[in-house]
Amino acid sequence: MADTEALRVWFQSVDVDQSGSINVTELQEALAAGNLRFSQSMVAQMIRMYDRDQNGTMSFEEFVNLHKFLSLVQNAFTASSRGSGVLGLSEMHKALAQAGYALDQPSFFMACQSFDHKRTGQFRLDDFISICIYLQSARNLFDAFDTTRQGRITLDFNQFVYCGGNLRM
Repeated sequence: MADTEALRVWFQSVDVDQSGSINVTELQEALAAGNLRFSQSMVAQMIRMYDRDQNGTMSFEEFVNLHKFLSLVQNAFTASSRGSGVLGLSEMHKALAQAGYALDQPSFFMACQSFDHKRTGQFRLDDFISICIYLQSARNLFDAFDTTRQGRITLDFNQFVYCGGNLRM
């Protein structure tokens, strides 16, 4: 209960316009205050991941769900980086698995290449969070098409295009 109250206080301080919900700019500034710097498009993706009423903002309940996700991801990063503040490829693979994303090698390398803009093979916390946001968004979209819950989907071209548009960063 104390954690929820602390989150509520933080949420209210982030909600600078006192609207009862936070927008992309408010969330981006709050994350930056915690030393996490993300583009507006990445912050918008965070909101889309948990925006159950699809109004483009986060209610407190949606914010709590995002906080749980970010805590899980940060814990996986911390455990795998062993205090170094960065993950190499082998640590990245372990951290992703710990965060719930067990990827095969081709998928893992594709994800890493997509987020390793400097091609160093080293990932900071914000890089790791970005990859996890992408993977969670992909999982959410996949689950929407996997109506039989068998881990396989069939898409026509229009559905494929729709999926690509929903995963843009």
